[in-house]
Amino acid sequence: MPGTTSTPVSTQSFLDKTKSRELRVGIIGLGYVGLPLTLLFSEQKFRVTGFDVDQKKVDTLTKGGSYIYRILPEEIAAARSAGFAATTNYAQLSDLDAVIICVPTPLNEHHEPDLSYIENTAHAIAPNLRAGQLVILESTTYPGTTEEILVPILEKENKFGLKAARAGSTEKNTFHAAFSPEREDPGNTQVARRDIPKVIGGLEPLATQYAGALYNSIFNRVVPVSSPAAAEMTKLLENIYRCVNIALVNELKLLCLRMGIDIFEVIRAASTKPFGFQAFYPGPGLGGHCIPIDPFYLSWKAKEFDFRTRFIELAGEVNLAMPYHVVSSVAQGLNKHKQAINGSKVLVLGLAYKKDIDDLRESPSLTIIELLQQQGAAVSYNDPFFPTVGRGRKYDLQMTSTPLTKIEEFDCVVIVTDHSSYDCKDIVKRARLVVDTRNATDGIDANNILRC
Repeated sequence: MPGTTSTPVSTQSFLDKTKSRELRVGIIGLGYVGLPLTLLFSEQKFRVTGFDVDQKKVDTLTKGGSYIYRILPEEIAAARSAGFAATTNYAQLSDLDAVIICVPTPLNEHHEPDLSYIENTAHAIAPNLRAGQLVILESTTYPGTTEEILVPILEKENKFGLKAARAGSTEKNTFHAAFSPEREDPGNTQVARRDIPKVIGGLEPLATQYAGALYNSIFNRVVPVSSPAAAEMTKLLENIYRCVNIALVNELKLLCLRMGIDIFEVIRAASTKPFGFQAFYPGPGLGGHCIPIDPFYLSWKAKEFDFRTRFIELAGEVNLAMPYHVVSSVAQGLNKHKQAINGSKVLVLGLAYKKDIDDLRESPSLTIIELLQQQGAAVSYNDPFFPTVGRGRKYDLQMTSTPLTKIEEFDCVVIVTDHSSYDCKDIVKRARLVVDTRNATDGIDANNILRC
């Protein structure tokens, strides 16, 4: 029986079971990455077991509910009909053929990688590991994590003395390890998840083959690379590319503000060039799990090789400074109304890190609220996706969303996230002062708008 033997699954058996959808799949971490991945497998008739340490999430899914805005309860119900079950019992991992890890990889207070979620997950997997299993890490991290952190824990703490299969090893008494970076883009309705190519780097060719067969069953294309480290670096490159270019337009925005030039007009004009230019847009700071974090993961790892990623670190500094620029603009706007920021009433519109999603991870809104409070402002917020906001890893706000009917009561309204539901013309008409960080008021001509 699974969990009581270390007899491996043969290569042909693994591939045949994948093709016939008999392969048993486990996904650890049922958040913004793990839950959509679960649905993709369920849609293709795989029986998926989802694992999470949050009992509330497990209970919600067990009852057929959803806690992610863009995932409907009907989708959870369909997955459950296909055999999906959620649990906090990691002992069930021994019954599975493939285990995919989708846990957070945040930064600590010193902007250093916090790999505790990966480490704790590895500790939970190891006692239940059996021969022939495929373990895939999807969590964004620095090159080397799979081989230096995940695999050693699995090898040291499993019950059967199993080792990760490497080039030249036999299948006996081994498990397979790979890295395949998640490429979720919350709120993106233009690209179907199946159409996003899946990068795969196995510890050895058979792990890559296994992972390729598994992901090929739910994605239209897989892209194999030579190693887990190459796959890990691929993910960092994708997001650092965006981070650096956003930092560039953020810095140019600050210059354009001083020069009286509309940066968005400039970007629109530059975008007409049919080659050599891709549009990126300035804002109040970076949000989401990847773009604000990935540069720091790589710069931290680079120090091990006596290398400083100066260009990347500079981009991180520019983007981290943007919330401070927003608060400075609020103070400037209030000053023109002969009012100090200390004691003023400020309404922040939007908590999510991007429009029309229910994701708070690394949102610049949270930093802006805290900075405004530190300046003595009485801060409220409105967000249609968050009726309340409590405590997270880096914030403790304990606030309730303020209805937009109360806009007239505030000295300043700050548009931080430009949700589609916001009627900016009406907001500008009713507010005393509007500080716009997203160009949401483009085309609206009013003296009470301060674009920053």
